[in-house]
Amino acid sequence: MEEKSLFIDLMGDSPTIRVMDYLLTERDLDFSITDMAKNSGIGRTTMYRIWDGLLKNNIILPTRVIGKAKLYKLNKESFVIKKLIEIDDRLMIEDLKTRAEDRILSDDDKKAIEETMQQEKEGKLLTMKEVLG
Repeated sequence: MEEKSLFIDLMGDSPTIRVMDYLLTERDLDFSITDMAKNSGIGRTTMYRIWDGLLKNNIILPTRVIGKAKLYKLNKESFVIKKLIEIDDRLMIEDLKTRAEDRILSDDDKKAIEETMQQEKEGKLLTMKEVLG
């Protein structure tokens, strides 16, 4: 099973969110409708069902035509899209920080932290005064 992105975890898994996630990830490129659907993991029929909403809400803009294919890209000038880019970037930064912290701690450190958290939860954590006697 494919792992969901941080953006999809936050916003929910729907066809529109999948397309948004893909476009946010590849924000500087343009795509055909078929490519967007395929790379977002949704069917073309579903893509055509949500297409008018993407255009109406200025989420995507047409960029160029290659042969018979019209290409579109994320509208990075939209205030809403700018905020979604900030959210997506922040999610990635926080995830990277968490992963880096996990790698820095040794297994013993992780175990000690888990034990301390469990003791705190159970109300068994000693105060410094109690430890020093």
